Amino acid sequence: MESPCVNICDIDRPSGLCRGCGRTLAEIARWSSLTGGERRQIMAELPDRLAARFGGDG
Repeated sequence: MESPCVNICDIDRPSGLCRGCGRTLAEIARWSSLTGGERRQIMAELPDRLAARFGGDG
């Protein structure tokens, strides 16, 4: 199963996003139960999330 995890698991409290992959805790928790389409949709959003919150460098 494809995953954006980069083994930097650190949740930014103000945003609720993982500093490594950009997912929320809820997305991480249900990742294995999402459809391939849902996972791809989230993965497409991650670069923008990371850039907006962390300047693109995690």
